[in-house]
Amino acid sequence: MPDIRTLRVAPPFRELREMAAAASTDDPALRDAVAGILRDVASRGDAALLEYTARFDHFDAGGAAGLRIGADALAQAAASVDAQLLDSLRRAAENIRRFHERQREHGFMDIEPDGTVLGQRVAPLRRVGIYVPGGRAAYPSSVLMNAIPASVAGVDEIAMVTPTPGGEVLPVVLAAAHVAGVTEVLRIGGAQAVGALAYGTESIDRVDKIVGPGNKWVAEAKRQVFGAVDIDMVAGPSEILVIADEHADPVHVAADLIGQAEHDPDAIAWLVTTSAELAARVPGEIDRLLERNPRRDVARAALQANGAIVIVDSLADAAAVADLRAPEHLELLVQEPLLLAGSIRNAGAIFLGSSSPEPMGDYFAGPNHVLPTGGTARFASPLGVYDFVKRTSLIGLSAARLRRDAADVIRLAESEGLFGHAEAVRVRL
Repeated sequence: MPDIRTLRVAPPFRELREMAAAASTDDPALRDAVAGILRDVASRGDAALLEYTARFDHFDAGGAAGLRIGADALAQAAASVDAQLLDSLRRAAENIRRFHERQREHGFMDIEPDGTVLGQRVAPLRRVGIYVPGGRAAYPSSVLMNAIPASVAGVDEIAMVTPTPGGEVLPVVLAAAHVAGVTEVLRIGGAQAVGALAYGTESIDRVDKIVGPGNKWVAEAKRQVFGAVDIDMVAGPSEILVIADEHADPVHVAADLIGQAEHDPDAIAWLVTTSAELAARVPGEIDRLLERNPRRDVARAALQANGAIVIVDSLADAAAVADLRAPEHLELLVQEPLLLAGSIRNAGAIFLGSSSPEPMGDYFAGPNHVLPTGGTARFASPLGVYDFVKRTSLIGLSAARLRRDAADVIRLAESEGLFGHAEAVRVRL
């Protein structure tokens, strides 16, 4: 049976504060190694990229052209995968697109009676890069969730990078790229791929923003290139917090905790419950379900290291614990989930009731599964269309408006010692 810590808590939850704090990701050796790779790609371009791809992915591309997968190959991949799987990809894509179309921003323009124009223009980024983990794992859902919001936003070019040991990309990943509207696929990964997207090479145009999950090398590289380009976030381990009352099914709770714990040994899975009986039954159900899970060793390690069963006196206390933890995924397995959701401020995504298990959001429901981790749901949001646009202010004052407001502007500018600012207004009077 997994050794999951169980504790009973009450406000102000001092026992949980250290547990809820995100672990430091600062690794000087990793930071220096990534910085070296980024400098090399920035200075030597394609040559460095080809060398790192051969070294880390054991793939000799034979030149920069060998790193690129053409649109015809994407269409062929879509035609080659199982027909039912392709239908599932398309239905998921339709749900994701429909949801994200609701996020479109249209800007505004106010024209005042004197002719003054004040407004905000919303325009898509020109070119973005999406990182899709590769190797033995296949993540077509990551392709859909990262590329479709960019497509809905109107981004002109969506360049996908994915590591390809031996040069092979799984057909289902290429099929997802075809369905999602990816315009370019590159067989590169790791920090070197982030560098290529951020700085450009002889054969790869730089992008305006990089999104998508990756390992610690990718996360550190994204951290370092921020400023040269925008990024979505520096993602940490996957997380789930389940709030359950006495009516929750312990099998459902156990299955949902395992669903996150199987990601990797650093995954975080908490149960917060008002029921001591449920708290006592869940570990046994976890043990039973793990017996038939091929990733049982990974899940068990995560639950032992980062799992917790927290018993509280009330659902109000459970909501307070959720706000403290600010989880990536929050499940509400309670009788009135929508009512409880209204009292919770901090969560990446909230799943309402037993018919809404977290994997439905991961793959199919429509909202994005790229969510803030490590407690950043206190201030960050899911990936969305708004991440792929930029806003520009429009200011066109009439002559009458200039005369009306000039004295105030001159007075404010001179109070800051910026006499040139004041003079730029004064000469127009």
